[in-house]
Amino acid sequence: MNTPKLIAMAVVLTSVVACDDAVEESTNPVVSVTTEDTNVPPEQSPENPPAGDESDGDGGVTPPPAGGGEEPPPPTDGEGGGSGGGSGEGDDPAPEPEPEPEPEPEPEPEPEPEPEPKVDIDGLSLPDLSQSGDFETYVDGQPQYYTRISASFGNVSGQDNTPFDNRIKNAGANLGRVLFYDKRLSFNNTVACASCHQQEHGFSDPMVFSDGFDGGKTGRHSMSLSNAAYYSPRSFFWDERADTLEDQVLMPIQDGVEMGMNLLDLEVKLGLTSFYGPMFNEAFGDEAITSHRIAKALAQFIRAMVSYQSKYDRAFTVGTWNDPKFEEVFTEQEMLGLRLFSGVPGDRNGSLGCDTCHHTSAHTADQAHNNGLDGNNAPDQGAGNGFFKVPSLRNIAASPPYMHDGRLATLMDVVEFYNSGVQAHRNLAPALRRNGSQSGPPVRFNLSQEEKEALVAFMETLTDDTLLTLPIFSDPFEE
Repeated sequence: MNTPKLIAMAVVLTSVVACDDAVEESTNPVVSVTTEDTNVPPEQSPENPPAGDESDGDGGVTPPPAGGGEEPPPPTDGEGGGSGGGSGEGDDPAPEPEPEPEPEPEPEPEPEPEPEPKVDIDGLSLPDLSQSGDFETYVDGQPQYYTRISASFGNVSGQDNTPFDNRIKNAGANLGRVLFYDKRLSFNNTVACASCHQQEHGFSDPMVFSDGFDGGKTGRHSMSLSNAAYYSPRSFFWDERADTLEDQVLMPIQDGVEMGMNLLDLEVKLGLTSFYGPMFNEAFGDEAITSHRIAKALAQFIRAMVSYQSKYDRAFTVGTWNDPKFEEVFTEQEMLGLRLFSGVPGDRNGSLGCDTCHHTSAHTADQAHNNGLDGNNAPDQGAGNGFFKVPSLRNIAASPPYMHDGRLATLMDVVEFYNSGVQAHRNLAPALRRNGSQSGPPVRFNLSQEEKEALVAFMETLTDDTLLTLPIFSDPFEE
């Protein structure tokens, strides 16, 4: 065998052995081994071979991987990658932890559904009938100074206008309450009895004249209904044109300005509801809806509006029904107002005699009077000759304005009118004439400012906050 061939075989064998050793010692799977005679330029050394060549062109050979002709796959993490021939564990930097996913935003809560409107089968409002008022217990709670015949301040038994066939019963008064607040009683469902008789205002209207169903205005101020049970018979409205409360309650319903409703149409209209039939049945024994029964139910509810829990009334609680202890309850100013208000005009207490007209514990009168608001030729002569009904002073401080035409805005205005503004009229009440005569000039009291303020303070003791806020007298149609 010639020498060149032997040299070539020796080179190949040496390369194979070197390659086998390199597999064990190095992480690089391909190593080129040459002899001194190969003379490989530096730029073409095994560390920097020409791209795409497996031979150096001068006898140097890049050997194939040990054990076969296929090149092994590149090392994977942890399998010897990297220089130095180590295992590779811990050589590469630890992979950065994957960021925690951001929490899903909490879904916005579903909006609560709007409550369904409380409407009846006729498309109009439903009353809340879940709680019925105990009107019988409330009315039976009237103190003895209201009802005892010998009560020193005048009992009201002679003024009670309750008929024998329409005593207050819970079923009837509860029906009356719903009717009182129901706008179905007006032609276009816009006005109720309570629109002009508001609980917080002593069941009166803070407006001078009230708004009717079609935008018109009433001709007189709305009178308070507090203690209407003690308006004497045949004395309803400012001009006393109604004989009974049962007659009175139907008149505004039919009035062309106030509510504009025909009574026969009203009976049919109420019959279209789901709740009136059962309520009439409970109150009257069957479901027939008639204007007569409507009047009786409304009258029962209004008669239950008795005021007996004011500061004035507490004096009787501290004392007795026949010996109230006003001095233990009233302030000094209120006591002066009481003395001016009560008693015979000109007595030793300096009384003005106000209770000549506003008498008994209900503080109302049993007949109409002419109070000198206008002269002889006033356009509104009331019941005739300038006579007008005398309303109760109970809750008077809560029910401005005052007089039949609402011309006086405050209680101080009222006191000043009686002090210096009474007009001469041929029918002027004797109590408002000088010396109480039948034909004398109007009285002038010449009160001091202190006395005027004392009278106002006394009238404020007649405010009954219980009646003005008690739920059994409130609107059952309110949400």
